[in-house]
Amino acid sequence: MRLPLIGTLKLRGRLTLYVTLLAVAPLLLSTWAGVSTTQEMMQAQVHEMLRIEAEGLKDLVEASLAERETSVRSWADDALLRESLQRDTYALSDGVLSRLQLRYTTFTGLVLFTDDGRAVSASTPALRDSFAGQEAAVRDAAWFKAAQQGRFTSTTLTQEDPVFGMQVLHLAAPVMEARGGRRLGVLLAAYDWGQVGEVVKAALARARSRKNESFALEVRTASGTVLFDSRGKDAWNIPNAVAEQAINGPEIPDVGDGWRFVALSDPEEVYATMHKLRAGTAVAVMAVVALAALAALLLSRGITAPITRLSQVVRRIVQEGDLTQKPDVRSDDEVGELARSFVQLVDHLRETTESLQRGTQVLTDTVAELTRAAEQEESNLTRQAAALQQTQVTAQEIKQTSDVAAERAAAVLMVATRADELGQSGARSLAESMSGFQALRDQVNEMSEQIGGLNERAQRIGGITQTVKGLADRSNMLALNAAIEAVRSGEHGKGFGIVAKEIRTLANQSIQSTGQVGGLLEDITQAILKTVELSEQGQLRMEAGMVQARTSGESIHALTEIVQDNMNAVRQISGAVSQQNAGINEIFGALTDLSSLMHETMVGLQATQRVTQALREVAEQMQHVARSYRV
Repeated sequence: MRLPLIGTLKLRGRLTLYVTLLAVAPLLLSTWAGVSTTQEMMQAQVHEMLRIEAEGLKDLVEASLAERETSVRSWADDALLRESLQRDTYALSDGVLSRLQLRYTTFTGLVLFTDDGRAVSASTPALRDSFAGQEAAVRDAAWFKAAQQGRFTSTTLTQEDPVFGMQVLHLAAPVMEARGGRRLGVLLAAYDWGQVGEVVKAALARARSRKNESFALEVRTASGTVLFDSRGKDAWNIPNAVAEQAINGPEIPDVGDGWRFVALSDPEEVYATMHKLRAGTAVAVMAVVALAALAALLLSRGITAPITRLSQVVRRIVQEGDLTQKPDVRSDDEVGELARSFVQLVDHLRETTESLQRGTQVLTDTVAELTRAAEQEESNLTRQAAALQQTQVTAQEIKQTSDVAAERAAAVLMVATRADELGQSGARSLAESMSGFQALRDQVNEMSEQIGGLNERAQRIGGITQTVKGLADRSNMLALNAAIEAVRSGEHGKGFGIVAKEIRTLANQSIQSTGQVGGLLEDITQAILKTVELSEQGQLRMEAGMVQARTSGESIHALTEIVQDNMNAVRQISGAVSQQNAGINEIFGALTDLSSLMHETMVGLQATQRVTQALREVAEQMQHVARSYRV
């Protein structure tokens, strides 16, 4: 992989760079490790110093608070204070508080309160008067409530006390009855919180001696509220301060449990020595890097000078093709061995070039002969391909004609087969028709006989009709005579006359009906005669049709035999055409294979020509290369 910058450098530049890196890298690593270790040690020392100062401040304040709390509790057990509260006479208590104020100057004042918050005695009368009328405020004060519960609190330390006019720590303890345990009042000792500044003076002086002007100490509550800052009220902010803290634990119970004592300093100041060490180390390293780079440059120049001269000889051989040159390198190291090997390489290259020139001439002549033979072979194959293509076209036409003949022979065979089927079907139909005609003739004969019998029955019915008519005429005459006799009989013959009248009516109706039946019988007889005549004519025509159908059956049978003979002939012709078509297909397939073979031969010949052309070009290139060197 080529690096973006190093890949563009020449050998001299790369050698200078690599040697410089080999010389400088261990130095840089060791220097970096030393500086890092020193920096970590100095940082650890700074943090340890700050931690010690924070712990010292914590121990001092914690011991002071514990001592002050113990003192306040012992003062609250004083018998004179208890007696003053019981007797309500405070001259003795004022004296006690005044002496304590003079002895313990860290307290700014001491006040004795009753249990209802009234100030009854103080270290000074002015201080007692300052609490006059403030009983309610005293009872609501956090330190007073804590004292009534027997404990201390520091919640009021975060603000300035209005009575004392400063920031004080209210250390208040209950005054209890000696025997009954009843609370009599509360003793307040206001610890001057400004006295913490006297405690930290020694630590600040040590920091100034170390030239650490930014050193500061802070006291914070557990919530982070600042209770004390050695820099005063107008404390400046130290960005990214180096800080360590100590926490006031419950090992020694006091009012400051949970407070954080912080020692901090400006990092630019505490790390100034480390920054100077780092700058000096960087200057020394840069000087060493410059010396190493100079030495590496001189070394790489001594190594690459012979290689440069050898490269110039190689470039001249490549550009001018002059193999008679020899590099002027006098050295016994690896570069000298490379130069001598290069001289041997040039000698071998000279011999190879001479052999190459002779070989290229032979190769050129051989390629020329091979080209002429390939051209002659291509000409012959071209003529053969043209003749074969013409033969293939003719065979294709014959094949198409044979296919058409085979299709037509198959069509004629199908037509002949259909004609044979139709002839056989016609013969069967004609035989069935003859059978039908015979049955029809029998039915016509039978119908003629039945019509003749029907004619005879109609004549018989006519006779019966004449008889009935005669009977009706006689009944009419008898009825007429009966009517005449009934008239003659008068009244006795009226009933007989009515009967005679009815009989006469029936006789007339019988005569009319007989006339109608006679007319119908006449019509039936004429129809029967006409039917008999038509049956005789149909029978004659049927006989003539049967003769013609018999003649047609014989003709159809002869036609069927002719069609059968034609179908056999067509089947033989179709078989011969199929065999001829199969032979033509084989001939066409052979011609197609021969054409494919001829095409493959042409492709091979063209490939040979391409190879010959490539050999010609290679020979020309080899000849050009061989002639480009002077030997």
